[in-house]
Amino acid sequence: MSSEIIGLEEWLETPPGRYLLEWEQAQFDQAVADVFGYHAVQLGLPQIDALRGNRMPHRWLAADHLPAQRQPALMTDFAALPFEANSLDLVVLPHALELNPDPHATLREVERVLVPEGKVVICGLNPTSLWGWRQRRARLYRSLGFGELFLPEAGDFIGYWRMRDWLRLLSFEVESGRFGVYRPAVQSQAWLDRYRWLDGAGERWWPIFGAVYFVVAVKRVRGMTMLQANWKRKPSIAAAPVPIAGRVHHGSTHHRKKTKEIIR
Repeated sequence: MSSEIIGLEEWLETPPGRYLLEWEQAQFDQAVADVFGYHAVQLGLPQIDALRGNRMPHRWLAADHLPAQRQPALMTDFAALPFEANSLDLVVLPHALELNPDPHATLREVERVLVPEGKVVICGLNPTSLWGWRQRRARLYRSLGFGELFLPEAGDFIGYWRMRDWLRLLSFEVESGRFGVYRPAVQSQAWLDRYRWLDGAGERWWPIFGAVYFVVAVKRVRGMTMLQANWKRKPSIAAAPVPIAGRVHHGSTHHRKKTKEIIR
């Protein structure tokens, strides 16, 4: 597995790899900026600092192998995270599921460690895209003895709607989802620059065919409702109730006086 991971790291240094990382970094910066809490963890892909836009006091990078770029805070199996249940406020997974041999177990583990109403942010390569189509065609050609892959061999694509189904089964509610990276599967920076206009056109006319998707989901706990404090509301001061006995007493005295006057 280490050779596959190294292949991915090398590919991310190519022009299409840098193009992909630039788009994903911008999405992570925006998605995590307003997520509050105390503890956040990024699982894998140290080439992206997915938590740099977040302000939580405790932020860690976790890896399942020793990367060459940024040193992780901890080494761990993503399917067995060293955190207590309901202890993390935010978990980000940049391509961590498609590179994992057991993505279901990893997602279940993420659900376990997140607090109720905690958030998970996931990005993955879209199989129904120009990049995904070229990768499938290249695999077919390679099985016939010629051609080369456009994307690294590591990992398997997980479709966007399939990912949403997995999240729903684990009681996550998808808060937002979007696609990006619409330029064709070309290797040179010059050709990528020529197709720059496709980013805007693709987002407008064929958004679901972006090369990568981005999902933000919230962990929901059935039967639990989180209440937000209304700091602007002033506490109401209720008037002290008048003792019923007192009212009966005064009312009875007045009634006795009325009765005496009628008798006279």
